[in-house]
Amino acid sequence: MKSASNIECYRPTFGSTKVYSTLSSKQNGRVVFCKANNNNKDSLSEDEGEAAASVLAKIVANPLFYIVAGIASIKLVASLDEQVGVIVLLSALPVVGLTLISKSDAGKKVEEALKEKLPELEAAAADMKEEQASARERSPWYGPNRPKFLGPLEFDYPTHLEGQLAGDYGFDPLDLGKKPEDLAKYSEAELLHARWAMLGAIGALIPEVLAMNGVDLGEPIWWKVGYEKLTSDLTLNYAGIEGFRIAGKQGLWIIAACQLFLMGGPEYARYVGIKSLEPVGIFLPGTVNYPGSPLFDPLKLSDDADRLVDQAVIEIKHGRIAMLTMLGYYVQAIVTQKGPVENLLDFIADPMHNNLFLYL
Repeated sequence: MKSASNIECYRPTFGSTKVYSTLSSKQNGRVVFCKANNNNKDSLSEDEGEAAASVLAKIVANPLFYIVAGIASIKLVASLDEQVGVIVLLSALPVVGLTLISKSDAGKKVEEALKEKLPELEAAAADMKEEQASARERSPWYGPNRPKFLGPLEFDYPTHLEGQLAGDYGFDPLDLGKKPEDLAKYSEAELLHARWAMLGAIGALIPEVLAMNGVDLGEPIWWKVGYEKLTSDLTLNYAGIEGFRIAGKQGLWIIAACQLFLMGGPEYARYVGIKSLEPVGIFLPGTVNYPGSPLFDPLKLSDDADRLVDQAVIEIKHGRIAMLTMLGYYVQAIVTQKGPVENLLDFIADPMHNNLFLYL
């Protein structure tokens, strides 16, 4: 809308790329941003640059970006015959891109614009966290009456475990979380390992299943891949599709370097904490373990506090099972020298003989 004083205003909507911060007011309880419509091309150009930097930062920070960019990178690397320099450059591009955006003039303006909105955003985040705290009080999985690891049996459970964390069954025999800072640290570490284990448990099975169905993967057994890369010129193609790889024919050290660049940025952001993306204009309303926002909560689970707190319990339960599963994979690999799928099929074929007692 336009006012009589030649001031252009708009109400911000989801996905809007306009960034006006010269004047703001509230109309009918909603924030309205305005700017003088003086046809100043330099000012317009700055606004466009600021908006472009904000959109670019959100794209690069989005987990889906890595899927799309990964496929595009595979095509590019294949066309350039998998040159090492190109592979390393592409691996470093996300973290370097976000750093350049934050250091640019447009990036600094995006950060300044976010700072102006922080009081409102932080107030909304605080309301969301209060709703989640209320949801935990209603949920049977939290609080003093939650299920315990010994069930109905009487036991002197640790007093520092009060049922505020997802999956708290009162189990801490070594009192590792007696100090609040240690409890927060170990809870974060457990959740991090649980998420990796869920990915790893499935990732170890899929190549072996594909190989059993005629797909040539080079080496489908999860624990043999590293050794083969160290001792041979094995080429690894995603899903057995020839040429569908980024560093599949490179040595193990080149692959490790790519992983260092790809994971270095996210790990640094995790170390910095929940405010790590604010220098590029991205506000995360949640906590370090559950950041929220469309970037990390595309299904909008955090919109329903009751569902979110219950899903957190389900996640850590599955994660703990996955960590035990990975431990089982390790032991099976050492004892049987086979992959987990082959071990399972052997047991199904002859459970009386192909079992634990065969190797005792």
